[in-house]
Amino acid sequence: MRDATESLVLGGGCFWCLEAAFKVLPGVIGVDPGYAGGAVDSPTYEQVCTGETGHAEVVRVRYDPAVVAVERIFDLFFAIHDPTTPDRQGADIGTQYRSLVLYADEAQHLAAAAAVARARAAWPKPIVTELAPLAVFWPAEEYHRDFFAKNPEHGYCRVVIAPKVRKALDFAAVSRSRPARR
Repeated sequence: MRDATESLVLGGGCFWCLEAAFKVLPGVIGVDPGYAGGAVDSPTYEQVCTGETGHAEVVRVRYDPAVVAVERIFDLFFAIHDPTTPDRQGADIGTQYRSLVLYADEAQHLAAAAAVARARAAWPKPIVTELAPLAVFWPAEEYHRDFFAKNPEHGYCRVVIAPKVRKALDFAAVSRSRPARR
């Protein structure tokens, strides 16, 4: 029996935001915060925060392509973060917060490039999202998993994450009316 799940590795600011937002999209099976795109093996949060590892905070979005098309995942990605600001999202500043798509194969690369082209039409400034092959995904420490769900009253959660989750819920409502392409 073939495993029907696929995954994408995306960076668009704080991984707490991305994790919480993608979890509400129908067809998403799981979202794992982690680190990728750098040169240090098994990086820690403290190391990545220095900006010296080359890693970004990312999420691995695991999804069922029979339920949600990869294009919808990319469209949500470009809707919940600003892909025009290099090395920052809001008050989160540094290379670890860059806009990034790490593709696993040529099909993902082509889908990401098409998503960037769609995003260009929606954003008035140039898109700075980096597209690069995925070398390795390093899972984040346990205390980063489900941060929003575990800490809904945390200031960052209320001010930064909650609006992104609301935007993702609105996006998901529209997604329910659009079947996945086969």
